[in-house]
Amino acid sequence: MTPAIKTEGLTKRFGSVVAVDKLDLEVKERAVFGFLGPNGAGKTTTVKMLTGLSRPSDGRAFICGQEVTQASVSVRRQFGFLPDVPAFYDWMNGLEYLYFAGELYGMTHPALSKRAAELLELVELKKAAKRRIGGYSRGMKQRLGIAQALLNHPKVLFLDEPTSALDPIGRRDVLDIIARLKEEATVFMSTHILSDVERVCDSVGIISDGRLVVTSTVDELRSKYARPVFEMEFAEDPASFITAIESLPWFVKAEQVLLDSIPALRVTASDVTVARRELPHLIAVSNLTLLRYELAHPSLEDIFVEVVRSS
Repeated sequence: MTPAIKTEGLTKRFGSVVAVDKLDLEVKERAVFGFLGPNGAGKTTTVKMLTGLSRPSDGRAFICGQEVTQASVSVRRQFGFLPDVPAFYDWMNGLEYLYFAGELYGMTHPALSKRAAELLELVELKKAAKRRIGGYSRGMKQRLGIAQALLNHPKVLFLDEPTSALDPIGRRDVLDIIARLKEEATVFMSTHILSDVERVCDSVGIISDGRLVVTSTVDELRSKYARPVFEMEFAEDPASFITAIESLPWFVKAEQVLLDSIPALRVTASDVTVARRELPHLIAVSNLTLLRYELAHPSLEDIFVEVVRSS
């Protein structure tokens, strides 16, 4: 089966700076793919190359088997795109804007009227369809942008940081829409918000300093990197306790961290079963006052930090 998105050695240089370095990526059809990375990692540059807005310095990109070039009209009809800061004509109302965008796609009435009505229903803007866009909230504008990107029935939808500027309610509304979109299209979502990825994505790719460091399903990522961690809080400095355990066979590392502004010790073990059996005794003979002891499972954010640091 032809992947919805594929890149081969995709590279972008700005002078001596390599923004994206030999990116090899495949995204299957009818999935929500989370493209993750710190700010400045190369996410937006990658999206611009995939959508033909920026020509690669080297390598190739394909959408539904067609190579992306700035001159290719046929491949552009295969995808929709919502940039990180979408622009609107504030004097138009929502319905007028969709008619305007649809006509640019070459759509005609009554098909355009029907599609616009369907999408306003999907993004829950039916009641605000005839309100001026200038009076929309940021979340409403983002939902209108998604509707515009879906007008031409694209097979692939690119969303660049679709929730980064939204309040919690706006983020929830947009994520609910994205979760439903894979019934209609492949969604490529560039983001740095890990909780969004946990909620809607089937698979992820992590980019750091322009290089793709991992691609997998979310479950596979958890299975490979989500090593449980023992979290402890002591009334005293735990330095002596760290010294006592760091030579043990199962010991991997110990970190002193702040959890909700409270000093804590996080201990990683190669064999969780053995560590769980031995730690209570080691704590008891340490002469330290234990305030809290818990076996914690890392969040996707913890995994992301570990992957980026190790890269």
